[in-house]
Amino acid sequence: MSDVPPFLRAAARQALAQDEAALAADCEETFFVGGGPGGQHRNKTASGVRLLHRPTGVVVSATERRSQAQNRSTALERLRARLTLLAREPKPRRPTKATRGSKERRLAAKKIAGQKKRDRTSWE
Repeated sequence: MSDVPPFLRAAARQALAQDEAALAADCEETFFVGGGPGGQHRNKTASGVRLLHRPTGVVVSATERRSQAQNRSTALERLRARLTLLAREPKPRRPTKATRGSKERRLAAKKIAGQKKRDRTSWE
């Protein structure tokens, strides 16, 4: 997520500052039938919840529970977690300089490898 545009990062930070009700208001909720184990109640009712956070475009869904309300709260938790990842500013990478000791070790290893090759191609 290091190539996230700055406006999305700012929108995610703004969303994380909101309370649950305001965050839910920014989302488009869709309900769907979540298949799997759980019997008739789960297979016939639209208890699966999909949340689309409009400002950032992040989509999360939850279908684990048979209750739509429980799935909604789980989806909001997932949305907060995803927005936290989106808002995270990666630390800038700074190039480091090789130490004198590491340069000397590298050159010594190269000399040894070169000597091995020279010894292999000896015609005597």
